[in-house]
Amino acid sequence: MRLSEIRDLLECDVLNGENDLSIEIDIVIASDGMSEILTFARPNALMVTSLTNIQSARTAHMADAQAIVYIRGKRPEERALDYARKYDIPVLVTKMGVFDVCGILRENGLKGGM
Repeated sequence: MRLSEIRDLLECDVLNGENDLSIEIDIVIASDGMSEILTFARPNALMVTSLTNIQSARTAHMADAQAIVYIRGKRPEERALDYARKYDIPVLVTKMGVFDVCGILRENGLKGGM
């Protein structure tokens, strides 16, 4: 599924990577435990989290996540957003919670990575 489809399904604001929305996403890893994200990292993964500090962006980079979706309307700290920009990691924000985000993505064909 293209990141642009995910943006539309989850009604996301795009904070970074507007030009990278053609990226293909195959799997979703949702957690606020950054060690879990790293443990279950897979190619073409989308990271879903409510953790907004710089560690979330660093974890996405280390896990080679294709993009980050922050949930519950939480916006990343400026340092996290700067880090994502530096490494070309698209950053999206949705008002939805993790339950709805994962349910919608699963209903639309994506699998969980954990």
